[in-house]
Amino acid sequence: MTIGIIGSGTMGSGIAQVAATAGCLVKVYDTNQEALAKSEAKLNKVLLRLIEKERIDEAEKNRIQGNISYVNSIQELADADLTIEAIIENLEIKQKVFRELEACQKEDAIIASNTSSLSIASIASALQKPERVIGIHFFNPAPLMPLVEIIPAVQTSEAVKEKVVQIIADWKKIGVLAKDTPGFIVNRVARPFYGEALRIYEEGKADISTIDQALKELGGFRMGPFELMDFIGHDVNYTVTETVFKEFYYDPRYKPSFTQKRLKEAGYLGRKTGKGFYDYQDGKPVTSSGVEKSGSSGSHQNDLFQQILDRVLVMLINEAADALFLNIATAKDIDLAMTKGVNYPKGLLAWANEKGIDWCVENLDSLYQEYHEDRYRCSPLLRKMVREGSRF
Repeated sequence: MTIGIIGSGTMGSGIAQVAATAGCLVKVYDTNQEALAKSEAKLNKVLLRLIEKERIDEAEKNRIQGNISYVNSIQELADADLTIEAIIENLEIKQKVFRELEACQKEDAIIASNTSSLSIASIASALQKPERVIGIHFFNPAPLMPLVEIIPAVQTSEAVKEKVVQIIADWKKIGVLAKDTPGFIVNRVARPFYGEALRIYEEGKADISTIDQALKELGGFRMGPFELMDFIGHDVNYTVTETVFKEFYYDPRYKPSFTQKRLKEAGYLGRKTGKGFYDYQDGKPVTSSGVEKSGSSGSHQNDLFQQILDRVLVMLINEAADALFLNIATAKDIDLAMTKGVNYPKGLLAWANEKGIDWCVENLDSLYQEYHEDRYRCSPLLRKMVREGSRF
């Protein structure tokens, strides 16, 4: 099978490595010759590291590299069976590239976008045969992250969907099917992890390091929300939040934060600029401990940690429940997406069962009573489940 990759940045290069490792012939296309050279050099470095770790041998390195060629003409992708676009998140640019690609490719070729936030239907609408278009959303770094969101548009044919599901399985990735709605599964359901943490901070209930500590130590999350936003970069994370907010017709559940907006405006983008919510010295976050600053200790600290975790967790569960209620994905795929796509310690719906559906409704209603804001409205599915005494 021949795979085309449009864009030789981090994501495009990572997807190319995945496909080549699976035995596909891969052509990486970019108009920037320097970017192509960097992509090739980076792959060589990655594979050498894998040899050092004894994950692969020299023969495997040569096989993977031999499966990839680097091209600077879109015409070179004419024989691709599947082409995955991984370029800038701009609808007009993607549509233009897709039109150019369709003009030179065979009729049964599949054209996919790795977009994390744009409508697949809108991208597909630019083509003469929109039924060949689908979303295939990898997570960074693509060779390491097991999850891939597969997003059929309203135009996508059933045959294309089924073929892509099989390809992703053949590449030894975990594929989940998602409806073509803003943020798909992961970027939609994860919004409260950032948004509610920011809200707790803005209200002065706890500082940044205390919130991160609570979610890591008590919740079992690998990174706290502020660490994770710094890691992703505020230019990326804030833009996704802003896009989801706008695309959901300004639903207050997805409202962005001025605190994060100001960091983005100041150019304090996180790790990549050396400053974000934390200052980074030698690559490590430096800040004074919230617990030390407030003098909190013992039971008071434990209570605060529990309050922080409960508030963020119930908002995440509510978002996951609403995604199921609106048929964005199956319960199994929603939980898979959050554990395999963003390394959550548990699936949120499984976590809801553990905490109790009535606990979820009571906590959401308590937040709504306190704030009277629509962001805290409880999913109708949770209320129905309490009435029926059912579980996910």
